[in-house]
Amino acid sequence: MVTASSGSGRSPSVKDVAAAAGVSLGTVSNVLNRPAVVSAATRERVERAMADLGFVRNEFARQLRMGTSRTLAYVMLDATNPFFTDVAQGIELAAEGADMSVVICNSNNRAVREQAHLAQLMEQRVLGILLTPTDPQAPWIDSVAERGVPLVIVDRTRDDDRFCSVAVDDVLGGRLAIEHLVDQGHTRVAFIGGPKSLGQVRDRYAGAQRAWSEAGLPPEDLVELPTAALTVAEGRGAGERLAGLSAARRPTAAFCANDITALGLLQAAIGTGWRVPGDLAIVGYDDIEFASAAAVPLTSVRQPREELGRTAAQLLLAETADEQHLHQQVVFKPELVARASSLSTG
Repeated sequence: MVTASSGSGRSPSVKDVAAAAGVSLGTVSNVLNRPAVVSAATRERVERAMADLGFVRNEFARQLRMGTSRTLAYVMLDATNPFFTDVAQGIELAAEGADMSVVICNSNNRAVREQAHLAQLMEQRVLGILLTPTDPQAPWIDSVAERGVPLVIVDRTRDDDRFCSVAVDDVLGGRLAIEHLVDQGHTRVAFIGGPKSLGQVRDRYAGAQRAWSEAGLPPEDLVELPTAALTVAEGRGAGERLAGLSAARRPTAAFCANDITALGLLQAAIGTGWRVPGDLAIVGYDDIEFASAAAVPLTSVRQPREELGRTAAQLLLAETADEQHLHQQVVFKPELVARASSLSTG
């Protein structure tokens, strides 16, 4: 049995393998990169030496030398939101099918972190980047294309077709939520979500406004309750603000811009002693796994989360394989999933 000669604790090198197998460095390199040119007996001797030494190939170094990579990266917006982890799962499934690995980064909804991640990933020469951006029009996104690194925008759209993008029709989603609540007999509804700098929030609110107007209801009875973020804490805070309104002014239903916010509102409503949906009907957005498992199962506008990620990764892989790739902007349609939090019991 061959044993490592170094007692320094360092990882065995190609030179160690060559010495142990009694071959040249070039022969070891051929076994690693062009095994077909090495005789079966020699290849077996080199592979046995690798196994005995515990040799692990430095794939990153090889990729740097070759100028290629088999690693994709996803810069997600918020790792605390299950929506984005579901998107990441779809990306990983597509990458695994192509024998690729995925590095996942979290910008935490901060532009400065997003910029830093993109810079580091380009330095590491990843094959391509998937990005849910803080601002789809940010100039640093264009710099990625200028460096020749393929990039696909996930869960956002841009004003141009410089990149592939995958998103959901959020205007339609907002419309579906409000149409459902109007069908349940509500004539005073709160829209809870923010900040408005998020395109999804703007689009979901725009869809809600259109459906409200088409129902012939007074604009002032679609009550906007802005939040600083789409979080459980902000949802609870919105519930406290609703509780501070008189019964005559209080909306009988709420449409939240995402499920996390809706779950916070649900907590506040139950804590206040309200019946859901008797005193307050609630609709969320995303249909994360926790929506159906809530104390009162949450009605939600479902987005195809894993399919978003899988499609985005497939577009990225297609672009990396074809210099003549034509960018596509894929838009999925959402659907409303009605559950106990909004269904009238009357």
